[in-house]
Amino acid sequence: MHAVGLVTEYNPFHNGHIYHIEQAKKITNADVVIAVMSGNFTQRGEPAILDKWQRTRAALKNGVDLVVELPIFMAVQPSHRFAAGALQLLNDLQVPDVVFGAEHPSWDFSKLVMAEQHFNEESFEQFNATYATQFNQQLNELTGHQLTDPNDILAFAYYKAALENSYPIALHPINRLGSQYHDQRITGTIASASAIRRAVELHEAIDQVAPAATVTALAKLRKLPNWKQLYPLLRNFLIQTPVESLHQIYQMAEGLEYRYREAAERELTFSGFIHHVKTKRYTYSRLLRVCLYAVMEITNSQIAQANVHPYLHVLGFTERGQEYLHQVKKQVEYPLLTKIGQDEHDGLVNLDYRAGKLYQMFTDVEQDVKHAPIIVRKGN
Repeated sequence: MHAVGLVTEYNPFHNGHIYHIEQAKKITNADVVIAVMSGNFTQRGEPAILDKWQRTRAALKNGVDLVVELPIFMAVQPSHRFAAGALQLLNDLQVPDVVFGAEHPSWDFSKLVMAEQHFNEESFEQFNATYATQFNQQLNELTGHQLTDPNDILAFAYYKAALENSYPIALHPINRLGSQYHDQRITGTIASASAIRRAVELHEAIDQVAPAATVTALAKLRKLPNWKQLYPLLRNFLIQTPVESLHQIYQMAEGLEYRYREAAERELTFSGFIHHVKTKRYTYSRLLRVCLYAVMEITNSQIAQANVHPYLHVLGFTERGQEYLHQVKKQVEYPLLTKIGQDEHDGLVNLDYRAGKLYQMFTDVEQDVKHAPIIVRKGN
């Protein structure tokens, strides 16, 4: 069976994702569609609007055949680590093609990756601008291009990961259809995930931009997952934990532990907190990720250990996806997990298990232990 891979968050799954699936199959003539999907927290470090099982079901009912979780130590990361982790899993699953959206699919991303070799590394030691700003200044000087759009940034990261690791994967960027990534309005049948989340928050209809599985799940949403609800946990941890221990939190570098402690002591709301810690040096995405690492007490050593032991946690499949798993299960290098037991949640998948327990602030559904994969068969 010929597989095509997709790297996704599905936050939530919508009509634009259906178009992506259809185009991926058309371009590659694939028999089976495999999605590597972030779990309960997104790359940006925010809780997903629906849990990973609800998003898996929506994907399986609308064209995806196999959903594998991108572990949190790969998913909640800057674009280059996020992309590298996703391709690492797809490569282990013997996937020869990956299709993804980009704002400028005609760009020669391989050429842009090669240009990075000629950067002046000393310029990144400046602290008056974000790394992305300094990166784009040099890239523009060398190539005339800047990576300012989110999907172009990920496209660059996919090409970089594929080249650095010599993956035998063909990369296929396609043009985004309809709304752009940050659009906040719903104007047609395809809207951005941001616009859909905003519509849900405002109790507006989303029927025209999302399939029934997503609409039904969102209609049952008990509370909208966000950092406003998690902030009391974060604030208490930052105030109670000694600064020397805060310094051990993953990515809590360059004195951020002091800024986070001070902001937690002064600010009663999460919006006040995150604005207090913001500087020109750090993007909001970086700061949000550190918030999640902190509230989960994820340390540098835990991330380092997790990276040594990747795994394939199967969240769901169709009959076609199950057939593909049987085809490759003896060839994959990483542990193939279909159910999480005591040994796994205490060891291999501990960070995802802890993330699931944190996410249960928003849902009564057990997120990992003894949760079997979702199976969608013809007619159900």
